[in-house]
Amino acid sequence: MRVDKFLHAMRIGTRTQVRRLIKDGHITANGEPVISGKQQIDPGNDAVFLDDAPVRYQQYFYYVMNKPVGVITATTDASAKTVMDLFNTTDFRDDLFPVGRLDKDTEGILVITNDGALSHDLLSPNHHVTKVYQAEVTGEITAAQLAAFNDGITLKDGTELQPAQAEIIQFHEIENFTTIEIKIHEGKYHQVKRMVGTLGERVVGLLRIKFGSLTLPVGLLAGNYRALTDDEVAALKADAHQPVGE
Repeated sequence: MRVDKFLHAMRIGTRTQVRRLIKDGHITANGEPVISGKQQIDPGNDAVFLDDAPVRYQQYFYYVMNKPVGVITATTDASAKTVMDLFNTTDFRDDLFPVGRLDKDTEGILVITNDGALSHDLLSPNHHVTKVYQAEVTGEITAAQLAAFNDGITLKDGTELQPAQAEIIQFHEIENFTTIEIKIHEGKYHQVKRMVGTLGERVVGLLRIKFGSLTLPVGLLAGNYRALTDDEVAALKADAHQPVGE
């Protein structure tokens, strides 16, 4: 890999800033000054330094975001704000993308990465990656109504769903809505909203609080994100290879 491309990919600076660092003698490779950005290096083996600080190679990046309402889950859009627009210039990379999607009016936990293999496995129907939502639902929902979700229901269009775990969190009598929690093991289009629709009610607020083993971090405000820890990445990778039914 060209050393200037490597430095830019490792977020040392813009391409212009990287060229300046090289020209001013701040970059070395294996103890020798780098004099051209075109110089080839082996990112995994060569020792590249910015002055006295090592520049370590990182191929994959993993983030957790608390997606806010009003932002779409996409990498680019001509008219709407996307989750990638919430990244600062230091962390933004062209190869980052969201794992799966949350609707524009849904908020909560969203994984963003450039690891295509992990994304594929997390979203594969052959694996058992659970998603947990808290939904604000019109009217007073009863435990008897939710019992049908536990058995697996058929949507109005005939789509048969896997069993889902659902429970009542609170009924808000004055506002006349119920907060329920739903755990699903698949990702059909508008699944939670359509499930609630079979009860003759509608979702007026939807928050995803868990994706696989990853829980929405306490204190991570809507619109903010942070890098996943090594342990969190390892747990997600384990989720991605959990067989259905286990």
